[in-house]
Amino acid sequence: MHPVPPRRTRRVSVAVLATALVLALSGCSETVQRGWLPGFSDQEVTDQTGRVVSLWVGSWIAALAVGAITWGLILWCVAVYRKRKDDDTLPVQLRYHVPLEIMYILLPVVMVGVLFYHTNEDTLAMQDTSAEPDVRIQAIGKQWSWDFNYLDDEVYETGQQAIDIGTEPAALDEQVTLYLPVDQRVEFTLDSRDVIHSFWIPDFLYKLDMIPGHTNTFQVTPTREGVYRGKCAELCGEEHSSMLFNVAVVSQDEYDAHMEELRERGQTGALGLEYSRLQDLNDVAKDEH
Repeated sequence: MHPVPPRRTRRVSVAVLATALVLALSGCSETVQRGWLPGFSDQEVTDQTGRVVSLWVGSWIAALAVGAITWGLILWCVAVYRKRKDDDTLPVQLRYHVPLEIMYILLPVVMVGVLFYHTNEDTLAMQDTSAEPDVRIQAIGKQWSWDFNYLDDEVYETGQQAIDIGTEPAALDEQVTLYLPVDQRVEFTLDSRDVIHSFWIPDFLYKLDMIPGHTNTFQVTPTREGVYRGKCAELCGEEHSSMLFNVAVVSQDEYDAHMEELRERGQTGALGLEYSRLQDLNDVAKDEH
């Protein structure tokens, strides 16, 4: 039996590695095309997620192009201007090179300007609240859960802090669920009762802070039915990681049925901002004394 030559072994290894790489990329091509952002290939989750994905992927393509040019120039200089054997002469020494220095200034300015233009354009579009909403919902952050006021239907839903999520993942399904009608423009009003929170639905590719004493607003149109996860994206205390909620994007009939269910429970009206966990703790301390 003849041993396999080292060169042939290397060729086989490279071929196997290349095949594995092609298979891996083909298997996750949809994920790669989205830049590894949350989402689905069959349909965008909201009317804004496509905009975010486009900006994200475009930025990475531009960054990779700049990187490829930079790496190429570095390797070219290393290969062409390397020190050769028996060559003891110094290369030409230049104190300055005006065209090159102008390029160093103008090119980064153009790159930053283009990135700023597209980022600002998309940000303004996502923060535009001039359209008339179909549904108005007030989301209230509290340590460490959420309350939702369905302002048009005059009903509310209140949540409690998630417990034992790490040991009992099924408990996440029991958290408060925010219902949204599909293909309807929803205006969110965001408030906080205690500290700074951040309203974040990862699959919506958007989050916005909830600041005590200040109301933030944004609009979005859910376009894909399904159940999604929501969480707080701002460190808000020791139980920040358990400040979770669910989002159910449903048909209009299912949405109306849920509103009626809340009425039957007696959860009518709207929850205010009076509740404060810190105030409750102070009251308990006073009672103990």
